[in-house]
Amino acid sequence: MSPHIRTVRTASGARAVQIVYSRRKGARQMEHLGSAHTDEEYELLLAAARQRLAAGQGELDLGLEEPGTGGPLPITATRMEHLIGAVRRIYADLGLEDAAGGDEVFWQLVLARLVEPTSKLDSLRVIEETGLAPASYATVKRRLPRYAAPDFRKALAAALAERAELGPAALILYDVSTLYFEADEGDGFREPGYSKERRIDPQITIGLLTDATGFPLMVNAFEGNKAETKTMLPVIEAFKATYALTDVTVVADAGMLSHDNRDAIEAAGLSYILGAKLPDIPYVVEQWMAAHPDTAPEDGQIFTAKTFTGPAGARREARIYYQYRSARARRTLRGIDAQVAKAEQAAAGKAPVKRNRFLTVTGEARAVNRDLEAKARALAGYKGYLTNLPPERASAEFVIGAYHRLWNIEKSFRMSKHDLAARPIYHRLQDSIDAHLTVVFAALAVARRLEHLTDWSLKRFITTARRYKTITIRAGDHDITAADPLPADLTQALTRIHAPDGTWH
Repeated sequence: MSPHIRTVRTASGARAVQIVYSRRKGARQMEHLGSAHTDEEYELLLAAARQRLAAGQGELDLGLEEPGTGGPLPITATRMEHLIGAVRRIYADLGLEDAAGGDEVFWQLVLARLVEPTSKLDSLRVIEETGLAPASYATVKRRLPRYAAPDFRKALAAALAERAELGPAALILYDVSTLYFEADEGDGFREPGYSKERRIDPQITIGLLTDATGFPLMVNAFEGNKAETKTMLPVIEAFKATYALTDVTVVADAGMLSHDNRDAIEAAGLSYILGAKLPDIPYVVEQWMAAHPDTAPEDGQIFTAKTFTGPAGARREARIYYQYRSARARRTLRGIDAQVAKAEQAAAGKAPVKRNRFLTVTGEARAVNRDLEAKARALAGYKGYLTNLPPERASAEFVIGAYHRLWNIEKSFRMSKHDLAARPIYHRLQDSIDAHLTVVFAALAVARRLEHLTDWSLKRFITTARRYKTITIRAGDHDITAADPLPADLTQALTRIHAPDGTWH
C-alpha cells in the first residue's frame, strides 16, 4: 500500500494529520486520524508522516537546504535557440557558409545585422545577447580586409547565383542607389554627386544586381560622383565572369538608358529591357491619335515601333512598346493639375516662385507654359519599354511584365537601407566600406529567403522569434533547461524554414 497525508480540522476545530493508505484496486481505505491540540504535537505527527512516506525511498539532493541558497534559482545561460537555428539553416542552405569557408566571425556579423543592425563593435553585444560567444573586436577588425577582397565576394555571389537557379536565358534586374556620409569633403571615393535624397554630402553609389524575384546576386560600390549609366556594365560583366551565363537579359529603369550604355550592353552580347523616356509623343501614338480624335485608348492598349541600335555597320533591330494605362493617366493628370495650379498662382504673383516645370520666368515676367502643359497631358498614361529581344523570343506582354518586376529590386534596396541599415556610418576607408557592404549583401540574401519561406516580414520574424529563448537554470549541482512553448504561427514558420532540401521555390 502507498500512503499519502493531508491536514484536516476535527469537529472541535483542532488541526489533525490524516494518513491514508490506499490500494491500486479496491476502494477500502484505512484512515488514522490523530488529533493534535498543540502546535508541537501537530509538528511531531507531521514529521512522523513524512518518515513513513519516505520509507525505503532515495532522495534527490538539490542543495536547496544549504545556507545562502534561498530565493530564486539563478539563470546561468539564455539562448535565442529558435532564431539562431532558423537563420543558420537559411545561411547554410544558401551556400554562404561554404562560400565563406566556415568563417564564424562572418556568420556572427550577418546574424547581428539581421537581429539588430548596429556598429561592428556593438554587434558583439548583440551576438552575446543571442546566447553565442562573440569573437573579440580585434578579431573582427582583422577579418574585415578579407571580407572586402574580390575573391571572397565572388565566392558569395557564385553561391547565391547557383541557389537562384538561373537558367541559360537569365532575367536579371539592375538598379542603383546612394549612401551618404556625414563628412565635410570627399576623398576620391566618397564624393558629392547626384543624390536621390537631395543631399550635398559625400556619398557612394551602390549597384545591385538581383534575379527576377529581387533575390540579390551581386553588389558593387562606386565613387559617389560616378554616373549611374557607367555602373551597369561593370557589375554585369563581373557577374557573368563569376557565374557562366551565355544569355543574359538585363532589366533596368529609364535612368540607365543612354546611347553609349546601350551600345556597350549590345557589344557585350547582352539583351536588355529598359524603361524608355518619352520626351515627345511617339510617332506611332501620334498616328493613332490622328485617326481616333477625341478618343482615349483602351486600358492596356500597346503600340509597337521599330528602332535600331548599335554603331554604324553593326546596327541591330530593337523595339519600343508603348502601353497606355488609364490608372496611370489619372495619377499623372492629378499631378499635372496640382503643378499647373501652383504655376498659375506664382504667375499671378500670389505665391512665391518655386521650381515648377510649367512655370516660365523671363526677367520679371512669369507665365504658365501652356504648350508644355498640353504635351504633358497628351502623354499622360503612356509608358515606353525598349528591348533588343526579337518578338519571337519575347512578346510585348513579356517585356512589359519583366520591367514591372523592378519593384522587387526596389524592395531589396528598401530592406537593405532601412531594415539592415546599410549606410556605413562608422566606416571611412574603402576596404572597410566594401567589407560592410559584403555583410549587408549576405544578410539581405538571408532576409529575402526568409521572407519567401515564411510569408513574414523580416521585422516580424526577428521580433517574434527573439522572445522565445532557451533558459538554463542552476539548481544545486544540476542544470535544468526550460523554454516557453512556441505559438502556432511561429511553429509553422520554423517548420517551413527547416523543411528538407528541394523546397526552394
